[in-house]
Amino acid sequence: MIIGSRKVYFEKLSSTNTHAAAMLRKGRVLEGTIVYTGFQTAGKGQAGNRWESEKDKNLLLSVILYPTTIRADRQFLISKVISLGVSDFLRTYVYDVTIKWPNDIYVKNEKIAGILIENSIIRNEIDHSIAGIGININQQHFPRHLPNPTSLKILTGKDYDLEQCLNELAAKLDARYKLLLYNRIGRIEEDYKNSLYRFGQFTEFSDNRGVFEGKIISVTDTGRIQIEDRRGRIYEYGFNEVDFL
Repeated sequence: MIIGSRKVYFEKLSSTNTHAAAMLRKGRVLEGTIVYTGFQTAGKGQAGNRWESEKDKNLLLSVILYPTTIRADRQFLISKVISLGVSDFLRTYVYDVTIKWPNDIYVKNEKIAGILIENSIIRNEIDHSIAGIGININQQHFPRHLPNPTSLKILTGKDYDLEQCLNELAAKLDARYKLLLYNRIGRIEEDYKNSLYRFGQFTEFSDNRGVFEGKIISVTDTGRIQIEDRRGRIYEYGFNEVDFL
């Protein structure tokens, strides 16, 4: 087992990703090390957003990886692998789990988890990756400004043991990461596509031109989403360049 081979717990951190990065600055860390905490004072989300979580209610962790066989221009594969691992874990408890591009995890139309991948790149090679993961487990009340949060507790009415959840998550992530190491790229790509939120369904999006109807047809190796509109025109977007409505 790679992911979860070592676990380091802290009662409180500013951010698990920040602490994992500090560990790496001091020297090489065992691959698969999980840094996790009961509470983050400055949790990181996508595009500089904060990840907010009630104390000792959820999974808040970062995984340290060395995916050196993956070229920097294909680094989104790491995001796909981690997203699939989180989805696999959640599917043991609930149905209708999807990956909302680029890597939010949804149950139906509600967000249950978020992922932040931070890669260190040297000369077009990935030196190391830090995969930050937040999964809502036992929290039932969320800040009003969060548009559509949910948790396993809300969805099932049950309480969950966080240590058991962490071990189960690590096993799912490990299995997906080994697909990457064994070069099972086709399997990763197919499973990610099949897990995408609203894949192939016409829905409303907005970009700098306004609101339009389109359907997701692909996500490129670099993580850009391709959307085909009603007239068959294909547009490609990076992060924060298009929104679901």
